[in-house]
This record gives sequence, C-alpha cells and structure tokens, in this order.
Amino acid sequence: MVIISYDVSTSDIEGKKRLRKVAKECQNHAQRVQNSVFEADLDYSSFLKLKDCLIQIINTEKDSLRFYYLGNHWQKRVEHIGAKATYDPEGVLIV
Repeated sequence: MVIISYDVSTSDIEGKKRLRKVAKECQNHAQRVQNSVFEADLDYSSFLKLKDCLIQIINTEKDSLRFYYLGNHWQKRVEHIGAKATYDPEGVLIV
C-alpha cells in the first residue's frame, strides 16, 4: 500500500492541465481518499510505472509528489476519523 499525495501549481493554464493529468492518472490506478491524496494497493512494477508516469507529468520546479510506503500491514497504520466513509481495497469488488 502506498499513499500518493500531490500539490500542483495552478497559477497558469499549463498547471491546470498538469493537475487534471495527475488526478486522472491517479484515479486510473488508485482510490481517492482526499482531494489530492490517493491510496494505491498495487504490485511493485505497477507502482513504478505509475510513479514514473506522474514524474513525467509534473513540473518539478513548481509541483510536488509525495509517496508514503505503508507496506503489507498497512491496516494497522491507517486510521480514519470523520466524514466520508472509508473503503476496504481488499474487500469485495462489485462491477
């Protein structure tokens, strides 16, 4: 389990485009848990592909990415309090 957070400068049109691209790429591979925070339960090679893609999108002089590696026993490291029901990424998937 990896927590991905990002901060993309939206002071210009290019920044707004980068923000949409980063969000879309994260949504394709992870679960949004806050506006710019995603939880990704991926195998290592899939995570590396996602990470590389995100790095290619951002402008490292204006934007930032943060990756928090929680590992296999992440349930003991994540505590949710408040609004928005949490989810179980290892639970039943209904398509």
